[in-house]
Order: sequence, then structure tokens, then C-alpha cells
Amino acid sequence: MKRILKNYGLLVLIAGVIVALDQWTKTIVRTNLSLGEMWMPLEWFSPYARIVHWSNTGVAFGLFQGMGTLFTILPFIVTGLILYYYAQVPEPDWALRVALSMQMGGAIGNLIDRLTIGHVTDFVSIGNFAVFNVADASITVGVCILLLDMWIAERREKAEQQAVEGKSGTALESSSVDEAISS
Repeated sequence: MKRILKNYGLLVLIAGVIVALDQWTKTIVRTNLSLGEMWMPLEWFSPYARIVHWSNTGVAFGLFQGMGTLFTILPFIVTGLILYYYAQVPEPDWALRVALSMQMGGAIGNLIDRLTIGHVTDFVSIGNFAVFNVADASITVGVCILLLDMWIAERREKAEQQAVEGKSGTALESSSVDEAISS
């Protein structure tokens, strides 16, 4: 039991908080706004951001509308893959663990909507950008963290490789100098 908690504790905590926050905010929107209705507590802010009750049968940000069956099956696959891979991620790689947790939480949050009401409730509208929700934002931020972590790891590996090559080059240069001096 301790091993399972150690391996999956952070995953369950982060994904659970995201699912709870996602479902809570969607419930507030569905309860207080009819479909298509907008809420603007500050009218001057309306060109920039607003809350609008929107229905989405596609994926994040309204892409691929009408493919609900595929997007009901896909989160099960994604969740299974994350559960399998997560335990294999080294503990020090916390960024990858957080990214996977956020992606799983977002996938489950939107899956709950698809299974219970047949579509995903979106409500955050910023500028002319597509309407989204907490789950969509979580998946997107998780992907950004993943990409940033990969970029940093790649830069670190290149720097380490250059340091090793630099030391090898210095050792070769000094042995050549030693040979020249002894001749």
C-alpha cells in the first residue's frame, strides 16, 4: 500500500483536485446560466474575458466537433497509459509527474461530462479565443510543462555533453603539449 501511495500519491492528488474544481465550476455554470447565456460582472471587461455557458462535443477549445464517441473512448486510453507510465517516471522528475497528473485530471474531468450529459460544458471566454474550461486549461498547461521540461532536459544534456567533450579536448591538448616538450 505504501508503494502504491508513493508511486501514485501526487498523481491522485493533483488529478483529483483538477477533477473536483472542473466539475464544481461546470456545475455552477450549468445551474446559473442557460446554454449560450453570458455573465459579465464587470461590463468594461467584456471585450477581454467573460463567462458563457457553452456546449462542446469536440475536444479542447472546440476542435473536432461531432466526434463525441472517439473523445469518450480516448480518455480511457490516455488515463491507462498515464497510469502505466507514471510509476516508471523517476521521482526527481517532478515536472513530468505534474504534467501527466494535470493531463489525466483534465481528461477525466471532460470524460465525466461526456458520460453524464453527452457533451462537455465550456465557460471561459477570453477575447476571440475558443471557449474552454478548467479541464481544457489543465491539459494545455500540462502539455506546456511537459514541453518545457523536455526542452530544459535537452539543453542540460547538451551542456553536459559539451562539458565532457571540453574536458576530453583539454586532456588531448595537454598530452600533445607534454609530448612536444619531451621530444
